[in-house]
Amino acid sequence: MKIAILSRNARLYSTLRLVEAARARGHSVRVLDPLRCYMRIAAGAFEIHCKGRALRGFDAVIPRIGASITFYGTAVVRQFEMMGVHTPNSSDAILRARDKLRALQLLAREGIELPVTVFGDNPDDTRDLLTMLGEPPHVIKLNEGAQGQGVMLAEKRGAALGMIEAFRSLYANFLVQEFIREADGADLRCFVVGDRVVAAMRRQAPEGDFRANIHRGGSASAVTLSEAERATAVRAAQVMGLGVAGVDLLRSARGPLVLEVNSSPGLEGIEAASGVDVAGAIIEFLEQGRGPQRRPPRRVARKK
Repeated sequence: MKIAILSRNARLYSTLRLVEAARARGHSVRVLDPLRCYMRIAAGAFEIHCKGRALRGFDAVIPRIGASITFYGTAVVRQFEMMGVHTPNSSDAILRARDKLRALQLLAREGIELPVTVFGDNPDDTRDLLTMLGEPPHVIKLNEGAQGQGVMLAEKRGAALGMIEAFRSLYANFLVQEFIREADGADLRCFVVGDRVVAAMRRQAPEGDFRANIHRGGSASAVTLSEAERATAVRAAQVMGLGVAGVDLLRSARGPLVLEVNSSPGLEGIEAASGVDVAGAIIEFLEQGRGPQRRPPRRVARKK
């Protein structure tokens, strides 16, 4: 196969591992900066160039689209899709997962458990909004934040009101969620490829913090998942329409809760903690030529 990897930095660990795994299996690979790709769009004729040359003949594209380039990056992925190039994560699926509010709504609709979440716009409704959520602590997070950025913990109701006011003054979209105390500052990163979890790790927040992201100083270790945790992670990825996903779970008294579904999960931490060749699993899935395992649409009974 001829594979394109969309990545802003060809030297990143995740990008290098995907290139290495693909070449080890005899494939041709090219790393493309999505911001250097540009498109011609016409009825029935789609074309894409990079640095003055037309991009043709690719069998598959692996998107590594960061949050800061979501709009342009997904447009590039969509252009490849229009040209008939296979991708494990479609442009629409990436957009679904990147919008935390939309993702949570879709997951909840399918009956997947998650921390209780509230969302509102008008400052006059804030007190009642928090009443809907319940007693603090409350977790307040930006709707499009990443790697633990824009996530804060309010221990008391007054602190939550102050943080919400600050976010609103910045015209930022944010969510407020219940705090899962029994998780004890830890979460589970489940790496889903196709219809299975190929690797998992437990991330523990550093002393004095509640965010378990490795980028924020958290530590990672191998973990054995329960059947319920594996099933929840796979279902969450399927609801988003993602063939490759990092699904973050919390262990709670009421079972596994989905915290987030990441469409461009990093490989370094999960491969180091689990010892699994995750990059190889992604390339193997790509070879099978399968898209994400989508759930069938719901049938709505028509009134006679």
